[in-house]
Amino acid sequence: MSITAKEVQTLRQETGAGMMDCKKALAKSGGDIQKAIEILRKRGEKLYKLRSGRENTEGVVCATLSSDSPEEAVLLSLTSETDFVARNEEFRQTAQQILRIAAEEKPRDTESLKALKLPEGILVEEKISHLVAKVGEKIDIGAYKRLHAPGGRVVPYIHAGDKLGVLVALSERGDEKIEELGLDIAMQVAAMEPIAISEDKVDPKVVEKELEIGKERARQEGKPENILDKIAQGRVKKFFKDKVLLQQVFVKDNSLSVAEHIKKVGGNIRILDFLRLSI
Repeated sequence: MSITAKEVQTLRQETGAGMMDCKKALAKSGGDIQKAIEILRKRGEKLYKLRSGRENTEGVVCATLSSDSPEEAVLLSLTSETDFVARNEEFRQTAQQILRIAAEEKPRDTESLKALKLPEGILVEEKISHLVAKVGEKIDIGAYKRLHAPGGRVVPYIHAGDKLGVLVALSERGDEKIEELGLDIAMQVAAMEPIAISEDKVDPKVVEKELEIGKERARQEGKPENILDKIAQGRVKKFFKDKVLLQQVFVKDNSLSVAEHIKKVGGNIRILDFLRLSI
């Protein structure tokens, strides 16, 4: 049957799919717009499955406070195969839509998030599938994380370029000074990639591995066997200074450690936790 340009345009406006895809879907549906929409949706699902083995190396990271409390915040990434798609305005709007519903509904995991219904009446998973059909590459929720600070506040931070985000949980809510401190710590986490807040929070297996590496390096340097342990301990202390948040040199003032900066600004304020997410 003959498909008119007006029908193709109507379907394009409805779905955002390409002209040839719309024309093929209309031909297959016998000109029925609703059936054609369903065909395009199924194409998105099929395309997603076909490209499921592809690696998503691009995307955006976004963060927001939960809708009802500064004690909790959400951090998530929406990923794509190419930076071209990641810079697309609809892709970014979709990421923000998913972020808002996650902040409101507080799903327990990524699969639960995908099963939530968006205000426009479709599931998050369907929304992603529709976008896949439009752009022709794999799109997915790369990660979904929540952070809670009972009695305190969580400060979200998105680094320039939207490829990196951080949440920092502080023990107090306070005022603008507390929020500024949270942003300082978040930027520290973004730049320096600490593995733990303090020494006692570092995985013992990591410490054990660093001790082994320190001893072996010292041995290869020809150091006497009876002082290898002492040398290894010294190198682990240096490792802590590089990798433990409170011991790191503060990026905005190299004369201070992060712990010293916190004491200078807020006295008894504690960092309860942090999360870092990057594309």
